[in-house]
Amino acid sequence: MPANDPMRFGYWMPVFGGWLRNVEDEGMEASWAYLRKLARRSEQIGFDLSLIAELNLNDIKGVDAPCMDAWSTAAALAAATERLELMVAVRPTFHPPALFAKQAATVDQISGGRLALNVVSSWWEQEARMYGVDFERHDDRYGRTSEWLDVLERLWHEPRVTHAGRYYKTEETVLEPKPVRSPRPPLYAGGESEAAKNLIAEKCDAYVMHGDTPEHVAAKIADMSERRKRLGLEPMQYGVAGYAIVRDSDVSVRAEVERITDVQSNAKGYANYQQWLQGTQLEQSMSIKEYSVSNRGLRSGLVGTPSQVQDQVARFRAAGVNLLLLQFSPQAEEMERFSEQVISAGVAA
Repeated sequence: MPANDPMRFGYWMPVFGGWLRNVEDEGMEASWAYLRKLARRSEQIGFDLSLIAELNLNDIKGVDAPCMDAWSTAAALAAATERLELMVAVRPTFHPPALFAKQAATVDQISGGRLALNVVSSWWEQEARMYGVDFERHDDRYGRTSEWLDVLERLWHEPRVTHAGRYYKTEETVLEPKPVRSPRPPLYAGGESEAAKNLIAEKCDAYVMHGDTPEHVAAKIADMSERRKRLGLEPMQYGVAGYAIVRDSDVSVRAEVERITDVQSNAKGYANYQQWLQGTQLEQSMSIKEYSVSNRGLRSGLVGTPSQVQDQVARFRAAGVNLLLLQFSPQAEEMERFSEQVISAGVAA
């Protein structure tokens, strides 16, 4: 994406009640009242998009902790907001494509065309077993995802769809109404394996990366851009996850970083660390200290004084990034700070 494109600011909706595995109570409960208040306020202070993660178990606070369902929450937020783009995660192994196409088209209708999908291949074997879903090998999951996307594409455009494939079958399926958004809700996806990158380059509209430096991100963008070019497709959009800390002094910054990375070995949020490593294919290793913060967010370096964070945003923009997907703790208070001290500074223009 050209560096002169504006930066959009998104955030992860805290459906798990927070992003820190070492802090039991972050003051942001997993409740509809909190999420509705957060979404409405975010529209007013300059945020463009929210990613709603889909897991049936709480990945951050431990499996016994509450978490909100992604798609019922998305439908409610679609009716409760006016401008916010809702990027909702979906895992094909949990959703038959025809039923999901109907559900997503309805959410897009409710929102007036503000739905986007974050297509995710499952990684958590324990969750799949608990919810009665088959857990496939890594590359097999991407084969299923590819066919699933083909069925979705046809259902959202054709009057009747008959499909007979390796994973799915439909017969003369009618889906009305179609999504509002044209040509369809955009598809965001992330992944670092060859299977993931090949699928995303071929069938998605945006590549979303875990937290990383602008230099590493620029190399990933160059790689994906080349894949798209070989396929004869238009350029993609590029997003990066990041955990943001904005403080007025270096001393305050260091204190906050120490607080959120203080590993407590008895914290329930660390219980699935090995499952997560086994269920993904990463380009770089990750320490359990980094795992304290979701999605390798600290690697993005969006930590410092207002001017330091503004400069880092500008470096991401120069690298070709046009969407930052941010996490904060506590979410509401830190989003206000980020809006006032970073977004209002005009770094998106």
